[in-house]
Amino acid sequence: MGRRLYMETFGCQMNVLDTQLVLGRLRAEGYELAESVEQADVVLYNTCSVRQHAEQKVWSRLGRLRGEKKRRPELVIGVMGCMAEREGAGMFERHPQVDVLCGPAELDKLPGLLERALAKAEGMGRQVALMGSRDGGRPAQHGGADGLEQLDLSRSVSGAEDVSQAYVRITRGCNKFCSYCVVPYTRGPEVHRPPGNIMEEVRRLAGAGAREVTLLGQTVNRYAYRHGDGRTTSFAELLSMVHEAAPGLARLRFVTSYPRDFTDEALAAMRDCSRICGYLHVPAQSGSDRILKMMNRGYTVGEYRELVERARSMVSDVSIASDFIVGFPTETEEDHEASMELIRHCRFKNSFVFKYSARPGTMAAKRYKDDIPEAVKRRRNSEVLAVQQTVCLENNRQMIGKRVAVIVEGQSKLASRQGKSDGEPVQLTVGGRRAGQTQLIARARGDQIVCFDGLPELKGRILSLEIVGAEGLTLFGRLAGS
Repeated sequence: MGRRLYMETFGCQMNVLDTQLVLGRLRAEGYELAESVEQADVVLYNTCSVRQHAEQKVWSRLGRLRGEKKRRPELVIGVMGCMAEREGAGMFERHPQVDVLCGPAELDKLPGLLERALAKAEGMGRQVALMGSRDGGRPAQHGGADGLEQLDLSRSVSGAEDVSQAYVRITRGCNKFCSYCVVPYTRGPEVHRPPGNIMEEVRRLAGAGAREVTLLGQTVNRYAYRHGDGRTTSFAELLSMVHEAAPGLARLRFVTSYPRDFTDEALAAMRDCSRICGYLHVPAQSGSDRILKMMNRGYTVGEYRELVERARSMVSDVSIASDFIVGFPTETEEDHEASMELIRHCRFKNSFVFKYSARPGTMAAKRYKDDIPEAVKRRRNSEVLAVQQTVCLENNRQMIGKRVAVIVEGQSKLASRQGKSDGEPVQLTVGGRRAGQTQLIARARGDQIVCFDGLPELKGRILSLEIVGAEGLTLFGRLAGS
């Protein structure tokens, strides 16, 4: 029997992809997945440092492992990802039961770290692979022969995996240095992968059954790969190239975009390539120019609104999502109201709203006192969410009666709950559910979530649904003839 691995992932889509890549490499070296910590030889946490809440979850998990480590000293405990990079040796001081630390820029080294930790070789000690300090003046790097690129290229798809919806990384790291964000310090500078490698990975996933691929990057639309002959492949060109390279792929998406760098050429690629979904996730973070300047975001509210207008004029069916941080240092009630007004003006499909938490090492933590009381942050968070909920419901109600193409993601967590619209039950099937049916969730091209009744084996299929009801965050549909 191979080594048994229990793994848990926290954070963003990039962390999910990192986990998939690491699992593929470890499976190839004989590791088997365990269903619990108690069954595992290795426990590995892939961590996030973007929010304090995500870190608190990891600290809690590690605390619970103290007893398990005492019972089984041979158990290997590893922490990978942004929290490992940010904490460094401080992780060992707080939790001496940890054996392995691996930063997100060193994941190709993880199998070797685990093997040495498992071998318990005399004098080996703890196993560490971290990026260390970075030179903020370095230009964007370009992937090719580096170890992380080889990790992406070695990606394998297990027959047990569901790859109907898959992620592919096109850039790593970030050069923006928004004042509140740890990503440039934990993931390093921008690295743009060669377009040929990206296209080959998408082709392999499509051949393995992928129906939808999402291209990932911290600031995905900044992709610009410089070739040895001086040519540069832009983000817009890459979209078109990937679209043409995998004609069997039903859908192509990308996240997350940086507002200042979104070009008309990229919008034109979305408009002209029929299988690229009309969806943009472009975080605004605040509706106040003063706060945006303190955040070092590099654009004004007016410039952000102009991008939204350009996107809607060029891509007729585009839906746009955003992010907001509430309670940033010195944020006034006027700044707070400006963020809510931006939501009302832009009519976002949805917004992810977060309370500001100072992240150690960032410029905001160094320069600004976290002076907004927690109670005020909670209130503002609730108020921004309420405004967005109203906009979501208004947007969704406009879709009732329309037919939309969806990809079926699987069974709803609320499969036993009947859909509702405006507080009233919606009959999703004629005469009730048919034999074997359950409530499924699906995703439309504009990223809207649609619930409908259908057979579980529809998972991964592209279907057309009639929208028959709406809530703030959910649409309800039915299959033709249901």
